[in-house]
Amino acid sequence: MPGTRSDREPPQDDVARLRPRKGDLPYPIVVAAWWSLCLILIAGGAWVLAKVAGSVPVVLIPIAVAVLLAALLSPVAGVLEMRARFPRLAAALATVLALIAVIVGGISLAAQQVVSDLPQLQSKAMAGIDQIVDWLSNGPLHLDETRMNTVVDKIKSSTSEHSNELATGAFHAGGQLVDVVAGLVITLLALFFFLYEGRKIWTFFVRLLPAAASNKVDAAARRGWVSLGAFTHTQALVALINAVCVGVGAAILGLPFVLPIAIIVFLASFVPIVGAIVSGILPALIALVDNGLWHAVIMVAIIVVVHFVESHVLQPFLMGHAVALHPLAVIVIVASGTYLFGVAGALFAVPVAAALNASLRYLLGHDMFPQLAGDRPIDEPPSGDSGDSGDSGDSVAGDAVSPGTVSHTEEHDAATPRSE
Repeated sequence: MPGTRSDREPPQDDVARLRPRKGDLPYPIVVAAWWSLCLILIAGGAWVLAKVAGSVPVVLIPIAVAVLLAALLSPVAGVLEMRARFPRLAAALATVLALIAVIVGGISLAAQQVVSDLPQLQSKAMAGIDQIVDWLSNGPLHLDETRMNTVVDKIKSSTSEHSNELATGAFHAGGQLVDVVAGLVITLLALFFFLYEGRKIWTFFVRLLPAAASNKVDAAARRGWVSLGAFTHTQALVALINAVCVGVGAAILGLPFVLPIAIIVFLASFVPIVGAIVSGILPALIALVDNGLWHAVIMVAIIVVVHFVESHVLQPFLMGHAVALHPLAVIVIVASGTYLFGVAGALFAVPVAAALNASLRYLLGHDMFPQLAGDRPIDEPPSGDSGDSGDSGDSVAGDAVSPGTVSHTEEHDAATPRSE
């Protein structure tokens, strides 16, 4: 009969056919859903770790710097131990003391040059401001000289009126200086222990994992460690070349602060690609204030040439072999790290990406460093190991926080990834 319930509702068989069954979803959709879930979980875990790390930067950033320094200086400690026959403790201590001597010496020389040349540069800067005011008033713009002088006077009066705020800022800067000193002490202490007992530190953490996964994680981390070492060595070479070229150019132009300029360029170059551009602004401004526009143009040309050689010759040739990352990937990684974590993100983004790239490739079956395939597993004790770290046969080069026992020679040989 029309209008009855049996006419309004579809039969039960038709309803059952409309229900989704296990095989109804296409296989690519199922795979995409699982991958999306995994990526969401990974992103969530990374966000939580980033929040935790951001809450204690005074401790974590110095330790991260110590890891980079250990990757950079472990060959030095290895040479002292293997060639000069230093005990491991003495080799690690000598390496740290040499680093301190280099830092203190560089800062002392740069400070002396700044103190001696700063008054002259200040007077030239004031004269340059007067020239700019004169050009704006008498040049093609024909701005009112009275108004320009009023603006300059307001700037001077504003500076004097806010002297208390400047003093408060200096007080806060003093507090930040305490944090910097504390971070430096943590970095040096962590570096010493990484060079001295890095193998034991790494083994302690790996053995917290299940036995079935510890060897695989250890092997993957060894690849990441070698890639990290290759990155630090290559970036140090690139930074040194940048600093020497820019410093020589500044010296030829007769600029002041040649050594501070070279040091700043060297340090900034540890941020790939971006650092060389940012650090080039300082020598260009000094050239503009000290010697005028044409010297500034020449300085900018020198910086552009150095940056061009770095981006198109040094970075692709050296860094491409060292970390197997495309230059575009390096730019994106640096930009993302800077946006998320500031200066620390810019410094650590590429080395972390390089280490993860080598480790994940190994876990996925693509070994970038097949030379490391014969290394002993983490759960296999070295021959003649009596448990005393000072008498162990592992070299410092493979021991510095190293997830493995790569010797100085083997680490050097393994630094070139396998071409794929």
